[in-house]
Amino acid sequence: MPKLKTKSGAKKRFKLTATGKVKTGQAGKRHGMIKRTAKFVRNARGTTTLAPQDAKIVKQYMPNA
Repeated sequence: MPKLKTKSGAKKRFKLTATGKVKTGQAGKRHGMIKRTAKFVRNARGTTTLAPQDAKIVKQYMPNA
């Protein structure tokens, strides 16, 4: 069997926590902040964890993580 490779895009966007959850940046903060509410911008700071259904897909992209 050949070695399993990690998807390049996934390793740049996601990290795994010690408990196996997938950590990612908050969505919706790249541009267009002027039309978003201040509350949205405030709450979208930092990182978040993916839902289990999405985390399952991302973990397939990162077999060695």
